[in-house]
Amino acid sequence: MDVSGLVWAGTLVALTAVLLVDLLIIGRRPHEPSVRESSLWVAFYVGLALLFGAGVWLTAGASPAGQFYTGWLTEYSLSVDNLFVFVIIMARFGVPRQYQQKVLLIGIVLALVMRGGFIAAGAALISQFSWVFYIFGAFLIYTAVNLARQGEPDEDEFSENLLIRWSRRALPISKGYDDAKLTTHENGRRLFTPMLIVMIAIGTTDLIFALDSIPAIFGITQEPYLVFTANVFALMGLRQLYFLLGGLLDRLIYLSYGLAVVLGFIGVKLVLEALADNNLPFINGGEHVGWAPHIPIWLSLLVIIGTLGIATIASLVKSARDRRRELAGVRR
Repeated sequence: MDVSGLVWAGTLVALTAVLLVDLLIIGRRPHEPSVRESSLWVAFYVGLALLFGAGVWLTAGASPAGQFYTGWLTEYSLSVDNLFVFVIIMARFGVPRQYQQKVLLIGIVLALVMRGGFIAAGAALISQFSWVFYIFGAFLIYTAVNLARQGEPDEDEFSENLLIRWSRRALPISKGYDDAKLTTHENGRRLFTPMLIVMIAIGTTDLIFALDSIPAIFGITQEPYLVFTANVFALMGLRQLYFLLGGLLDRLIYLSYGLAVVLGFIGVKLVLEALADNNLPFINGGEHVGWAPHIPIWLSLLVIIGTLGIATIASLVKSARDRRRELAGVRR
């Protein structure tokens, strides 16, 4: 794609405007959104992504549009996985429900900033060194294996990282959240509220997830504009999705395995593409590997949708079956 600076600027301005609307809504009326409100916002953001993809189709063709939709779906699925950790962080620090919207929005903004930096770095590396695909592919396969082994994290498995532990010890922290402010006054002293620690936890979590998601999207498209917009549209609406899914997150017990398959598939795809474009002297004498196939974007989209669909249906069926067994046990 030949994306002009004007298109980049217009896209950034439009997306920033949407985020500012979110900030204004939360700033004026912190609250726990209803199911109806969350549903409307999620539908709005999904609709925006679909409309944007249609615009890419009309202006650049079917192939870039397919790359955007596949990348967006992959990043959206990985973002849903982020919600499991967000739920644990909210519970661990006892964040009141009416303040959780603010935490999530700030976390999303932090994620956008971090991913923007990773995208710029990744695009620069790929343009200079095609062998980076070997590293990206191996990392995704490694991540997929770990995710399949560990499954979804629970509160007992969540451990505070070094930065969080240092912040707890070194900073004066108040007991209350004081309307979700970062600082407050107690007995004439200015103290940080626990909201700062929550922000640190969310920010470091975003950093870890960016390390997984950016190689994954580069396995689908190497166009920086599509990589960036797919990430932005995947993160927009994540706040409302958090409240919409609610307890459903606990029922998606096989989602981690589905995501492991997706990450593993993309990792293998990256390695195959690296082999096809190989120029490393110690692999096949520095020549391209002729047998390495190119996986078309339609097949990638089919695998991702199929895997996530199977994982979701299997999770809901298993949860419903377990629920019936619990009810039967109570009746006895």
